[in-house]
Amino acid sequence: MDAAPHILVVDDHRDIREPLAAYLEKSGYRASEAADSQSARRLIDRAAIDLVVLDIMMPGEDGLSLCRHLSETTQIPVILLTARTDETDRIVGLEMGADDYMAKPFSPRELLARIKSVLRRVNSLPPQRQPIDASKIQFDGWSLDLARRQLMDPHGIAIPLSAAEFALLDAFLRHPQIILSRDQLLDLTQSRDAGVFDRSIDNQVSRLRKKIEADPKNPLLIKTVRGGGYMFSSTVERS
Repeated sequence: MDAAPHILVVDDHRDIREPLAAYLEKSGYRASEAADSQSARRLIDRAAIDLVVLDIMMPGEDGLSLCRHLSETTQIPVILLTARTDETDRIVGLEMGADDYMAKPFSPRELLARIKSVLRRVNSLPPQRQPIDASKIQFDGWSLDLARRQLMDPHGIAIPLSAAEFALLDAFLRHPQIILSRDQLLDLTQSRDAGVFDRSIDNQVSRLRKKIEADPKNPLLIKTVRGGGYMFSSTVERS
């Protein structure tokens, strides 16, 4: 029998953190608690965490900084919590790599439903073939610098990418020769919670093809799979 998913609750307010952890355990999950980002980092380093429920406003390192760190160095999904209702917080959080977002005060039942939804989506994603620690990824003479978010063509010319185009190309390069549905691409590019729909993936693919394909109307790198989605067909190498 598989172990129950392990949820880490990170919040500096004990009256939120402890009851939520108890509720999750009562609901069949394993739960750990951390009062700040430093404690959370230590727990994540030594335990197998399946999802982090993370408060944004905390003393010291805030939740957005920790969220970005987790997004860049792990594949652990994050649900952000905040007492603020400003839409900017939501957008920034999703851009930092959060998988979902809830405003305080929240319903534990709704949060539980969102945890189940995020875990279900993450578990349905294809395995990542490209290691997360790659700093540069090469394909068909092109090079993508992940740290600088810079794409260079085979002639060494920098090709500008929007944030959406970078996220889409990054998703393809980490899953080469794998058919990715539009649903999966929405999840891999963190676009679903930003209110993006399936059709926008087609538009983003079209824009990306115009930048990396010799003939965008007859693409050789990003191939359309009828009834399936898209597949990045080129060999990918990391450095």
